[in-house]
Amino acid sequence: MSDNGFLMGPDSARVVLLPFTPAAELRSNVQIQDTRVTQILGRILALDDATVERQLADVTANFDDRHRDLTARFEGRAAQLVPPGLTESRRRLAGAYFLMEYAFESAALFNPSVVAHPDQSGAPEGGLRFIISLRAVGEGHVSSLTFRSGTVTANGRVTLDPAARLASLPHQVSRESAEGFDTVTFAFDPTFDLSERVIFPMTPAQSKGIEDARFVVFADGDARHYCATYTAYNGQGIRSELIETTDFTTFRSTTLQGTAARNKGMALFPRKIDGRYAMISREDAENLYLVTSDNLYTWNDGVVLLKPKYAWELIQIGNCGSPIELDEGWLLFIHGVGPVRNYAIGAVLLDKADPSRVLARSREPLLRPMAATRGGYVPNVVYSCGGMRHGDCIILPYGVSDMFSHVTTMRIDTLLRTLDPA
Repeated sequence: MSDNGFLMGPDSARVVLLPFTPAAELRSNVQIQDTRVTQILGRILALDDATVERQLADVTANFDDRHRDLTARFEGRAAQLVPPGLTESRRRLAGAYFLMEYAFESAALFNPSVVAHPDQSGAPEGGLRFIISLRAVGEGHVSSLTFRSGTVTANGRVTLDPAARLASLPHQVSRESAEGFDTVTFAFDPTFDLSERVIFPMTPAQSKGIEDARFVVFADGDARHYCATYTAYNGQGIRSELIETTDFTTFRSTTLQGTAARNKGMALFPRKIDGRYAMISREDAENLYLVTSDNLYTWNDGVVLLKPKYAWELIQIGNCGSPIELDEGWLLFIHGVGPVRNYAIGAVLLDKADPSRVLARSREPLLRPMAATRGGYVPNVVYSCGGMRHGDCIILPYGVSDMFSHVTTMRIDTLLRTLDPA
């Protein structure tokens, strides 16, 4: 096992613009909020023209290099709140008063997953380009989804591309609900760097977080697209949702339904098995289940696949991303929780034709918190949301102490030799 010499950590300088409604965080009474907005608008309308022009010029100069299309953002927010008939400058200034910057990754950048990049142009000979998804956490412990790109060489050397200075939200969002399914479609400007794209909560069910996306390249015949299960959190309850994309520019997220989707930590197999979709789930917050379905969005009747067995995992186990297909079977990384709520990572080998059969598993963890890095937002945790195969190696990004992320590589033959027969 080889740990690469870089880490991905939080950066408070990366910010996005969000709507700001005074007192919305403190008072739930909509009428009170509307009154505050009306009062503030009244003060803005009372400003003389010279003050409006001066203040607008000042705020534009102060924030223009921090965001794309700043004037358009002022206009967009004004369209939601400001009455018609105002001058252009006064309307834009009013829009600025009802926006706020949010440092979406100021607290943590962790729980990554990795997939091959849809665009392999410029990849090193014998290597490939990849995309890492990460859970970013900012003020109030609100989680969003962000991305990094990089390359891996033929011999497994990983290099990470620098992150963009700017960060942007989707420019196009549509929502629909039918038969209990909520679907949101959204898109980014394709000219924006991948690392600039931030998927921030967009629905009430996601209001406090889009957590722990487990991306996988899903193959259906010759067609391939990217899927990720993730946890939507609203501050009180959770639900599982699925995000889909072909290019990491346009996305669609959909609610998952069924008994197996009521908990977190679902991970999709990268292809159908015997004509059915397959998922690893954790329906009871303790054991791992295998569940199959005839569609991607409804999951019921899982069967127990794996229970805590060894000392490092006796509290509970969960998956660390989608199973990886090998000649020997399905390689499934798992996390286990042991004494002092210590999270470690191990692996399981499942039968390729019948993944309900466990062939081998880790008696001891492959990765565990180290003394030098165990401190952080949540101490004593290593956790991954998915690795990928590259030749004879596995590339596994993982979060450390719910704060930052590393990438490790391991040879498949060496890894398999560490597993005990079931």
